[in-house]
Amino acid sequence: MTNLPATWRTQSCVARRHSCRRLAGLLALALAIGPLSGQTPSQAPPPTPPAPKAAEPLPPPLSLNDFSTSLETLVNRVRPSVVQIYSTGYAASEDSDGTTASLLSKQHSTGSGIILTEDGYIVTNAHVVKGARRIQVRLPSRSEASGRNVTLQPEGKLIEAKLVGLDRDIDIAVVKIDHTGLPFLAFGDSNRIHQGELVMAFGSPLGLESSVSMGVVSSVARALHPDDMMVYIQTDAPINPGNSGGPLVDSQGRLIGINTFILTQSGGSEGLGFAIPSSIVRSVYGQIRREGHVHRGRIGIHAQTITPGMATGLNLEQDWGVIVSDVSPQGPADKAGVKIGDIVRGLNGKVMRDARQLELEIFRSPMSQKVTLELQRGSDHLTVEVPVINAVDDPTRFADLVNPEDNLIPRLGILGIGIDKKLAALLPDLRNSYGVVVAAGSTTDLSSGTGLSPGDVIYSVDQTPVASVAALKKKLDEYKAGDPVVMQVERSGVLMFVTIELE
Repeated sequence: MTNLPATWRTQSCVARRHSCRRLAGLLALALAIGPLSGQTPSQAPPPTPPAPKAAEPLPPPLSLNDFSTSLETLVNRVRPSVVQIYSTGYAASEDSDGTTASLLSKQHSTGSGIILTEDGYIVTNAHVVKGARRIQVRLPSRSEASGRNVTLQPEGKLIEAKLVGLDRDIDIAVVKIDHTGLPFLAFGDSNRIHQGELVMAFGSPLGLESSVSMGVVSSVARALHPDDMMVYIQTDAPINPGNSGGPLVDSQGRLIGINTFILTQSGGSEGLGFAIPSSIVRSVYGQIRREGHVHRGRIGIHAQTITPGMATGLNLEQDWGVIVSDVSPQGPADKAGVKIGDIVRGLNGKVMRDARQLELEIFRSPMSQKVTLELQRGSDHLTVEVPVINAVDDPTRFADLVNPEDNLIPRLGILGIGIDKKLAALLPDLRNSYGVVVAAGSTTDLSSGTGLSPGDVIYSVDQTPVASVAALKKKLDEYKAGDPVVMQVERSGVLMFVTIELE
């Protein structure tokens, strides 16, 4: 029975009893009256219509035992292709306050991996093997299960591995072991999965080899930031440290994602696990195997999705679409005439709704070919052709500096330091020689991707340049609480617009 309110269920039952009594009374009356007037008993009754064909019987429901057996079969098919990965290297240690120390210390990490070929190509997360000087792979132990009686399994064989290549941004790495005849996992199509679909996560959480957990797909395409090109499969299948690099499989045992990270407040799994979709894994894996690295199409711009607050602060005609917040000097877009503040209305004839769509279209474009941008600059509409080039990594970020006594900016919730000659010498390659460095504090909202982070350099507020902390405070005092302001910020060498509602 459906979960109707109690009063509705009662009313429904009363109505049914009333209808049944009424039908019974009508039937009795019809029998008492006999044949209808004008029809004698000698007349033949009308022909009886043929009985309707019986519906095909439904298949018997799957028993709990059958369901359990099907899960066991799936696990036994997937488990032999899941490995444990151990890496050893050196990294900068952290002080107790979370800041990076200058000393290097030996680091050990463990994670999971997936065998993709019978000759030993394995895919995992880049953060599992990043900076490793030695990589070892433990193959899964052979099952000693006999019927329902399972005995303790011996540890699998430990094999030396070499790094084929990795991509830090997408967080995928490929390693190779000198082995043949290995069981491997087939790719599934992550573009065909559905919310609510049953999935299983394999790996070695907290070092516990060959563990499996079950859940559903919570979201088929989850982006953590509005302008982030990367999307993930979200699942509630329990994932913990050590699951990184392990497979997320569908009910057919096909690889639909690589378990990568969790969102947690307790440090353990809270049902918010994220996996890199297999469509991305397949592409990156293929490029790393062929060339040792991943090509990223770029045209030398940084684009952001236009928000209502940004449209108000910049006096834009529309509160949606894509705006160019930065143009790399002497890059393809700069040479083609693209300017900061241009609105990207379309690419190759396709309307651009947000920055992620634009980034993906450029990312997928072949190297050395040109894309056609339809731009709006004020009241002018322009069309430019820009060649696509391979992107390079962003420069390393600089260390934070803090002066809590003199540099509090309460309306932004940060500590800021004005750039002078001494500070500029510590911050090479800045776009401008003025501005305010965000030295501490944060108004970052991870769910929306807006806000300021330590290391950002603020150059202007609603297009008004600010060269010092005093100038920034004075400009902010012109606004009321809750007013949105749009700041031009340099972050990791890239100019962007950041919208914040003032305290």
